[in-house]
Amino acid sequence: MTQREVERGKSKGVYYASLGILLVLVALGILIPEPFQHITEQLRNSITNDFGWFYLLLVTGIFLFCIYLIVSPIGQIKLGDPDSRPEHDTMSWIAMMFSAGMGIGLVFYGAAEPLSHYATMTPQATPETQAALSDAFQYTFFHWGIHAWAVYAIVGLSLAYFGFRKREKYLLSATFKPLLGDRAEGAFGKVIDTVTIVATVIGVATTLGFGAAQINGGLSYLFGIPNNFVVQTIIIIVTTCLFVLSALSGLGKGVKILSNVNLILATGLLALAIVLGPTVTIFDNFTESIGNYLQNFFGMSFRSAAFEPGERGWINTWTIFYWAWWISWSPFVGVFIARISKGRTIREFLTVVLLAPTMLSFLWFSAFGTLSTDIQSQGIDLTSYATEEVLFATFSHYPIGLVLSIIAIILVITFFITSADSATYVLAMLTEDGELLPSNRKKVIWGAILALIAISLLFSGGLTALENTLIIVALPFSLVLILMIVSLVKELFHEKDQMGLEITPERYPHPEKPFKSYDIETIHD
Repeated sequence: MTQREVERGKSKGVYYASLGILLVLVALGILIPEPFQHITEQLRNSITNDFGWFYLLLVTGIFLFCIYLIVSPIGQIKLGDPDSRPEHDTMSWIAMMFSAGMGIGLVFYGAAEPLSHYATMTPQATPETQAALSDAFQYTFFHWGIHAWAVYAIVGLSLAYFGFRKREKYLLSATFKPLLGDRAEGAFGKVIDTVTIVATVIGVATTLGFGAAQINGGLSYLFGIPNNFVVQTIIIIVTTCLFVLSALSGLGKGVKILSNVNLILATGLLALAIVLGPTVTIFDNFTESIGNYLQNFFGMSFRSAAFEPGERGWINTWTIFYWAWWISWSPFVGVFIARISKGRTIREFLTVVLLAPTMLSFLWFSAFGTLSTDIQSQGIDLTSYATEEVLFATFSHYPIGLVLSIIAIILVITFFITSADSATYVLAMLTEDGELLPSNRKKVIWGAILALIAISLLFSGGLTALENTLIIVALPFSLVLILMIVSLVKELFHEKDQMGLEITPERYPHPEKPFKSYDIETIHD
């Protein structure tokens, strides 16, 4: 048996193991949705209560490690050969990472989350006060900002570094070679790759379900179309056909073109919201909230309510939930970001991944959060609407609200297609032993599986249980994340020593002859 046949056999083992685990989880969600949801809810609550401190330390530690890599000499290392060039222009690169990493969530929560923190479940202040409004934007920035992208960035960096620099397979298991050697390709590595696939499928399937619910919610609010399982199934089937067609065209066409369309549509909707809404208030909120975010950055990062037990419920529901969610999504987003980042230096990769999507998110929440909270402050209750309807209810109180809502629905659909398209590529790649150009057959299979899981769980009401499962999976995967970082540090420092990368200057001025740009004698020396 050839080495290639052995590798194919191992990848098939990962593929079938993943399908088996997914089949069990989906069967539980369909056959016993209420007991399954109850059990997963209890496990999730136990984890957020007992390990919240761990998530806070881990995610903030990852952010600080990213900053260290940016400012250290290690930042000069390229993700690829020394003479390699980026495969995608910077705007398309940002558009693709943004669409895969946040896209649909921004439309879903853009108006709803600041409104909730302001009027329903506030972090600290009394609801519907100016203090609550300030907290609403500050904590929304915190949840969708640099911490989330630090988690994505470190996984993406590890995969891109080992894949493009070390010429290893594009699998999470390959990043453990500095620690495990060839054993990374054994049982431990296959478990890691299987967990990656399961987490990706669960995350994307739940997103497809919630995305279909939001599209249906918008159509129902605007045009009276029934908001039910049948309509949501039709939405999933149609969008599945579209994202499979996009996936078959490849990364350079389908995902790239759609991501650029997403950025154009999102920018247009954002510009209209700023112009038609309270423009000055939006920019005031944006500016001051950035200041509050920076001023209270470390306070929020380590806030566990140790001395204010009454506030722990909010932290568990929002901050700890988000940190676990970003960790559980990091395999999918990390693999995708790594794949599109060849030729970037570590410094460029981390700086752009941390800052560009973060600033776009801040501006987005400032605009749509201001629109919703401003209407709420006028005595019009938007909290009575379902989360997927809040954005459309908000638009109805502004000029050309129908146009804004239609653009938002189109944007949700394109984000929906892009996320699923990216996921089918990643899943096909992972189940074909890290093949950079996976087969179209495997893409179609995973596209169909994602759609069937989303439809099945919408029918049974099992989406919430599967979401809970994803949060539960985040805990063991966070340990994998720590080991991945240790492995990355070991290899980076080895390469740093081999390359002689240092901050220390090579030449010092003579005590009697300081360097002067205006001293001709010194220049000639």
